[in-house]
Amino acid sequence: MLKFLSIDPGKIKCGLVLAEISEKKVHKAIILKSELIEDYVKNLNTIEDISKIIIGNGTTSREIKEKLNIFKKKIITFEEKNSTYRAKARYFELFPIKGLQFLVPREVFILNKNLDAISALIILEDYCKIKFTLSQNIDFKTWLK
Repeated sequence: MLKFLSIDPGKIKCGLVLAEISEKKVHKAIILKSELIEDYVKNLNTIEDISKIIIGNGTTSREIKEKLNIFKKKIITFEEKNSTYRAKARYFELFPIKGLQFLVPREVFILNKNLDAISALIILEDYCKIKFTLSQNIDFKTWLK
């Protein structure tokens, strides 16, 4: 089973998504402080057999890649252009508006949401050229401090 870790890097926080490629399913999605990424990936790698790490080529991607080179995994830097913008639309595909909420402007639902994990999902979907589904009820708004 191939598991890919996708990272949307940032100066303050990063979005991470762990997905099973053959199942086309996301198993973990998280947002955490950038300074915690090395330890988090180290711990995750002891539990999960990560085959490949895909890092968006935006802000701080070079620094994140250098931190993660110690894992001896195949690390790929991939285009992330407009991933944050596209994450807003993808949010509503993953979490559709139901009932009378449909009458409220969509922007209201994403005002205080951290979309970094969804941006990481978009980077992974672009890299693999497939759409992923969610396993269970994954909370893309999780924030580790």
